[in-house]
Amino acid sequence: MQLATLCYVMNKNRTLMIHRTKKKNDYHEGKWNGLGGKFDSGESPEECAIREVREESGLIVEKPKLKGFITFPMFDNVKDWYVFVFTFNEFKGELIESNEGRLDWIPNEKLIELNLWEGDQIFIPWLFQDKFFSAKFNYSNGKFVDYSVQFY
Repeated sequence: MQLATLCYVMNKNRTLMIHRTKKKNDYHEGKWNGLGGKFDSGESPEECAIREVREESGLIVEKPKLKGFITFPMFDNVKDWYVFVFTFNEFKGELIESNEGRLDWIPNEKLIELNLWEGDQIFIPWLFQDKFFSAKFNYSNGKFVDYSVQFY
């Protein structure tokens, strides 16, 4: 089991995304993703989200908003991933060059046109709704199978 965060920093009508092109043996290679990653020992979901955004983008974010929780059973064919999904509307600092890929502010209406995981195309619109979601996205060998969701 792996705990992780997925973070979307928003600035007016744009969202910060990363095009994963730089890490060796990156399971996400070539895909656009939000920022985030694995929990460090003892971290809360919020602490992990704030740290990961700072490490990957250089931005200092404040006031995380928990938008959802996603279960990815055996996503990487190794373990189940449990992911806390956050948005941030407040930040300071300047973007750095990320060691994981190219950062870019994408207009919100263009987000689902990016080369995303198929599941991301489904849940990204939920980030802009005023409700919490709990979802499960099933993949088999990197291919989307199906999903289920409950909104609160």
